[in-house]
Amino acid sequence: MGAQDGTTPRVAVVGGGVMGGTLVAALLRGGWAAADVVVAERAPGRREELARQHGVATTAGNAEAVTGADVVLVAVKPDVVAAVLDGVAPVLAPGALVVSVAAGVPVAAYERRLPPGTPVVRVMPNTPAVVGHGASAIAPGTSADEAHLALTERVLAATGLVVRVREKDLDAVTAISGSGPAYAFYLIDAMAEAGVLLGLPRDLARTLAVATVEGSAALARESGEHPVVLRERVSSPGGTTVAAVRQLDAHGVRAAVLAAAEAARDRSRELAAGA
Repeated sequence: MGAQDGTTPRVAVVGGGVMGGTLVAALLRGGWAAADVVVAERAPGRREELARQHGVATTAGNAEAVTGADVVLVAVKPDVVAAVLDGVAPVLAPGALVVSVAAGVPVAAYERRLPPGTPVVRVMPNTPAVVGHGASAIAPGTSADEAHLALTERVLAATGLVVRVREKDLDAVTAISGSGPAYAFYLIDAMAEAGVLLGLPRDLARTLAVATVEGSAALARESGEHPVVLRERVSSPGGTTVAAVRQLDAHGVRAAVLAAAEAARDRSRELAAGA
């Protein structure tokens, strides 16, 4: 098969929602031909949209899409994963790699329903993957080896950063990068609202807030320096930034972020236990 002989593996994407569509776009940007990608999606309108937008084959049947695939990307809601796996297990090609982006569903839940020895890799992506600036963590199942992890990284390469972790660390990853975009959007909204409070037009305030967060993240990434060092460079003694950061500390912003991350981690654990 393509996944083993160095050619482009055939990929089936089960679920054509936002994340499924993001994965299709990433595959095509990453060098896959549209002829090597098929999407299973129940909604007729969404199937037509994906076919028109990306030129890939689409079908309403999961088993039809999975038959003959080297890689199966499971991008459905967590509550339907079990039914999807039961439906595709009989037609799954021997050695096919199953990659899950379904939040909270542990590898063990896949391995129980798929043929023995099926390699499974679990992924925790985040929404900036839609624009190619995501952060995804991947964790292998008991039958996934280095080649399967490398193939998963190849599949996800065009979505942004991809890191390897142990499955037990995915709850923490969920709390930081999985839920993290919401924290960033929360901060952007608060900064924009502050600009309005101080008299700026709303559109200008939002534009400045987005550009400031985007630029700060780029500087942190490209400089490689600790965020504290970068923050201190902005903070002149007795200046405006020191006064502002003092208020953030006084209002417990750091403590609130830590508490938010712990709450997200705990909820992730609860969802995994339910799955």
